[in-house]
Amino acid sequence: MKTAYISHPDCFKHNMGPYHPESPHRLTAIENALHTSQLWPHLYHYDAPLACIEQLACVHTPSYIESILATSPTTGQVALDADTSMNPHTLNAALRAAGAAILATDLVLTGEMDNAFCAIRPPGHHAESERAMGFCLFNNVAVGSAHAIEQHHLQRIAILDFDVHHGNGTEEIFHANPHVMLCSIFQHPFYPYCDASSTTDRMINVPLPRGSDGKAFRQAIIDHWLPPLTLFQPQMIFVSAGFDAHRDDDMSQLLLNDDDYAWISQQIRTIADRYAQGRIVSVLEGGYEPESLGRCVTAHIRSLLTDQNSITDQ
Repeated sequence: MKTAYISHPDCFKHNMGPYHPESPHRLTAIENALHTSQLWPHLYHYDAPLACIEQLACVHTPSYIESILATSPTTGQVALDADTSMNPHTLNAALRAAGAAILATDLVLTGEMDNAFCAIRPPGHHAESERAMGFCLFNNVAVGSAHAIEQHHLQRIAILDFDVHHGNGTEEIFHANPHVMLCSIFQHPFYPYCDASSTTDRMINVPLPRGSDGKAFRQAIIDHWLPPLTLFQPQMIFVSAGFDAHRDDDMSQLLLNDDDYAWISQQIRTIADRYAQGRIVSVLEGGYEPESLGRCVTAHIRSLLTDQNSITDQ
């Protein structure tokens, strides 16, 4: 199997200030960890293209897209909400982030790659059809999923979101779309402070109270994700891969460890192998403690590679 690693230098240039947790250092930490683990040369590296307006318009309203284009500054910072802003490089970074999901989808569905990881920023799962929020401008995983449906004519897409925050934007975009199942596990009550109940049998929301550990996380996945996914039998898996529920990440109050991320990644791999011909596109969301982020992304990517036992950390 071949795993694509999709990123772009533009994603390092988006910067919301020296003290903002969603910083360029996140991507540096991931790259360093992949080099240290010697996984880097086992990946197929691609530069993310710019998503076009027509591709974004599959999940965002034209007026929203126009507002983001018009807001992009030539100097300084422009705030979109209390914790989301744009600098002169943000627009290109956001277009590359969405474009990475599109390229990954094409690579996997044409058979050129078996799966893909998009190391991009800004993240996307809080972005609604006409609203930026929570560090997110365009909903990258939604753009990729819509591309799989519109251009590749898939009928059943599963989006699996293990970020510590609820994927409210993804739910808002796809809540009425019969082709998409969203499974989201998250701390609750917590940002974005929305309803934690499932709205349909395809919107599987699994709230966990603060202090929940890996044992509770794993059991919730087994009880609440696996049965509906078995019934749905997705043709392709998209992952909103957030690593901010780690016990070392002070963004949240969940207590996951490295092994828990390796476990959930292997569960996703098993589901994809069983129902979706192994087709996985994983898109980076949260994860703000550099050391744990690098380790856990490495574990996640390791699960995408076939010959896992022959690749060992040095």
